[in-house]
Amino acid sequence: MAGAEPMVADLRAESDELDALVADLPAARWAEPTPSQGWTIAHQIAHLLWTDRVALTAVTDEAGFAAVLDLASKDPSGFVDAGAEDLATAPPAELLADWRRTRGRLHDELLTVAQGRKLPWFGPPMSAPSMATARLMETWAHGLDVADALGVDRPATSRLKSIAHIGVRTRDFAFVVNGLAPPADPFFVQLRAPSDSRASTWSWGPDDAAQRVIGSAQDFCMLVTQRRPRSVLDVTATGEDAERWLGIAQAFAGPPGPGR
Repeated sequence: MAGAEPMVADLRAESDELDALVADLPAARWAEPTPSQGWTIAHQIAHLLWTDRVALTAVTDEAGFAAVLDLASKDPSGFVDAGAEDLATAPPAELLADWRRTRGRLHDELLTVAQGRKLPWFGPPMSAPSMATARLMETWAHGLDVADALGVDRPATSRLKSIAHIGVRTRDFAFVVNGLAPPADPFFVQLRAPSDSRASTWSWGPDDAAQRVIGSAQDFCMLVTQRRPRSVLDVTATGEDAERWLGIAQAFAGPPGPGR
């Protein structure tokens, strides 16, 4: 239980930061487009609400989650988007209130998950800390879409370390979903941490690895969540495999896509 507390605290903070961006928006602004094609600000919050609902079901009702999986199997490519489309039609005040209630329940329930329990999900089952980390990544990424739509520049925080960690851990997955064999050799990844971090850099892998990725932690997170094109990001690769990885990296489940 204690293991989930730091991640849930970060998830709460990230969610609250996004909430503050939209809480005082006039209802009409919720219909404004975001950089994700076809998605408005309302769609972004609706998607987070839908996924938080499903995650809550995974924690509290595994049989109910199995039914969700069955529905998803009937339309694997459109199931999630359909959920967002449906919820986005609610009045903004209701949508926001629903997201606040749902995410609050999810955060509280994640703290009650017994250590060692694996929660069912659309991919491999995961622990409560891993579930909180996945929700953090998605909340940050969709929050960036909202911030971009509103012309707001959000400061980087040390919460990005967990998102970067997912980005590193999903290296092999990115190769597989693109029909490529994962590299046999480990990579060294070193990222400059945000100013609020205790450490100046975050690193993964052996520091003598031939395949290397160096850059800004914030930019790396934007890359692996496909929120910015690589050409505008401060992330560089050394080695053919590392170069190939940066062109296909994705920290989220599902097939490769055009970004956003």
